[in-house]
Amino acid sequence: MVEPATDTHAATKVVPLLKDELDIVIPTIRNLDFLEMWRPFFQPYHLIIVQDGDPSKTITVPDGFDYELYNRNDINRILGPKASCISFKDSACRCFGYMVSKKKYIFTIDDDCFVAKDPSGKPINALEQHIKNLLSPSTPFFFNTLYDPYREGADFVRGYPFSLREGVHTAVSHGLWLNIPDYDAPTQLVKPLERNTRYVDAVLTIPKGTLFPMCGMNLAFDRELIGPAMYFGLMGDGQPIGRYDDMWAGWCTKVICDHLGLGIKTGLPYIYHSKASNPFVNLRKEYKGIFWQEEIIPFFQAATLPKDCTTVQKCYIELSKQVKEKLSKVDPYFDKLADAMVTWIEAWDELNPSGASA
Repeated sequence: MVEPATDTHAATKVVPLLKDELDIVIPTIRNLDFLEMWRPFFQPYHLIIVQDGDPSKTITVPDGFDYELYNRNDINRILGPKASCISFKDSACRCFGYMVSKKKYIFTIDDDCFVAKDPSGKPINALEQHIKNLLSPSTPFFFNTLYDPYREGADFVRGYPFSLREGVHTAVSHGLWLNIPDYDAPTQLVKPLERNTRYVDAVLTIPKGTLFPMCGMNLAFDRELIGPAMYFGLMGDGQPIGRYDDMWAGWCTKVICDHLGLGIKTGLPYIYHSKASNPFVNLRKEYKGIFWQEEIIPFFQAATLPKDCTTVQKCYIELSKQVKEKLSKVDPYFDKLADAMVTWIEAWDELNPSGASA
């Protein structure tokens, strides 16, 4: 059985990478006591906390952390009418933190994710591994059978084209989880006791043209390269679907990364996912998505973007048009979602004018 690390204070102190270039975004409805475990790794960085639910509730943060906290009242005040694109009573609200950040990189984590241990028993600095993933190239155009060729002890294997060995910029680093896997409700119901104890020491680039189910609980990305595509959709209160926020962002992001020639990595780092959510509650949130995804995924698999879509914003607006045209027949919700995608880009550009001009 994999146990969470408890004595991270004993971890070897290292000089924080990208200390002034990265924000940690945390959505929450509760006090952030879990940060004590992460203190050796997170304390040098700036935190953006997005409080979901009742804005009158006070969220406590352990002493010593540099943070700003936004609740629903703040979101409404900052975005005005455009706040309608930010989900309420759903962890999808985290994407507001991406929008208000002024840093180049984002790491986002859920408040039930603890420090994991590697097979030797050493606490895993998940943030450090994400940064390493983002700062090294990706190889989406040709698969390397030794996985990430830029890691120490690995390289390109025989037969790998020399013309592709330079790789491309990495836009997204997608981490994994020990203990509670990220399962959908039907799988949770038939495997209630299943735990992930397998630590696979590998990072790989997801090939061009291949979609993947992106999980937002242990995720990092280059905000300047792909930030405007990291919209977690309309979920939660007043919406017919939940728990597809990160999936939606992942599908949109992958199509845009493929179009712009950017890479996405998955694998290390692991976190320890401490708590399984209620499968019956999850089923109520997911059941429409379970049917809809059988049409959503072929839509994204077939989606193409014109050559004049040279920025993430242009790509995303074009995708929104295709969502409205082709998915609104699945359910009127997608017509509403397509409009929200446009509102999201408008709000992003208002708060990030330099990015809009780029």
